[in-house]
Amino acid sequence: MTAEVPQGGTALPVAVIGMSCRFPGAARPAEFWENLTSGTSSVGSVPAGRWVDRPARPSSDESRDGRVTAGGFIDGVMDFDADFFGISQREAQHMDPQARILLELAWEAVEDASVNAANLSGSRWGVFVGAAADDFRLGYFAAGNLDRFGHMGTSRALIANRVSHVLGMRGPSEVIDTGQSSSLAALHRALSGIRLGECDAALVGGIHLNLLQQVTDQIQLWGGLSPDGRCHTFDEAANGYVRGEGGGCVVLKPLDAAVRDGDPVYCVILGSATNNDGGRSGPGVPSQDAHEEVITTAHAAAGVRAADVAYIELHGTGTPVGVGSRRSSPD
Repeated sequence: MTAEVPQGGTALPVAVIGMSCRFPGAARPAEFWENLTSGTSSVGSVPAGRWVDRPARPSSDESRDGRVTAGGFIDGVMDFDADFFGISQREAQHMDPQARILLELAWEAVEDASVNAANLSGSRWGVFVGAAADDFRLGYFAAGNLDRFGHMGTSRALIANRVSHVLGMRGPSEVIDTGQSSSLAALHRALSGIRLGECDAALVGGIHLNLLQQVTDQIQLWGGLSPDGRCHTFDEAANGYVRGEGGGCVVLKPLDAAVRDGDPVYCVILGSATNNDGGRSGPGVPSQDAHEEVITTAHAAAGVRAADVAYIELHGTGTPVGVGSRRSSPD
């Protein structure tokens, strides 16, 4: 391919050469894109058997006991071909399903990049995963049925380490938890790892499952969840957000190396940046100054101007705080 990359950026351009996903209503990227372009809603009710201490109820309203039941859920969270990955059934039983799904997504992304997984053994590929939930681990300890495989199987660190282990990759292997920005922070860390020469390429993923009813109930206590199962972002009707789950994985490689090797290139990442609001407002409230600063930093790293940006995707809380802050700050 011929790459037309803006000049003047401070960062090495990095290509996305493979991808995979498992989102509500979409088991692969093509299906997810179709849902986005068609405006299909993937919000539904709690799958039968997911929250075993109460039955699933319709997602359109709050349940009769006042609990929110709407959410974006994926199918088959407990399905896993352990034999394919050389993992015993007993060990797989005590693995966080987030680790199992991420392992499958990593394999699918490598295949999508037209890379032979067998050739990755001993490679300097890194694995960077955004993951913030410990539902399976909490449930495992609460049940009291401890097993020798439970310690590592329920460890969040092993979500990334398991991929590195199975594929034999020797680059950095890290789980990043920055809350709802975890997968994007993992991407930023992977870009740094490639640019610093810590790894030649990277698998970057994000994974999240809503396995415990109590976590949803806890969020509802502070008013974060929409009782009608809809997210009215930046709207006067904003009354909370809808919890979702799923996972995705991309393969990153320096653009010049991807072009040299004839890899499929989905897109090019020119720059990224992270920061924090520095305590200017509440822990969950956005800061206009901090947002302006991180966007400016990202533009400088990429060598682009604000006028060059044609599409913006953002995190909209769908809460009244988001509505109140929209006049002074991007949420």
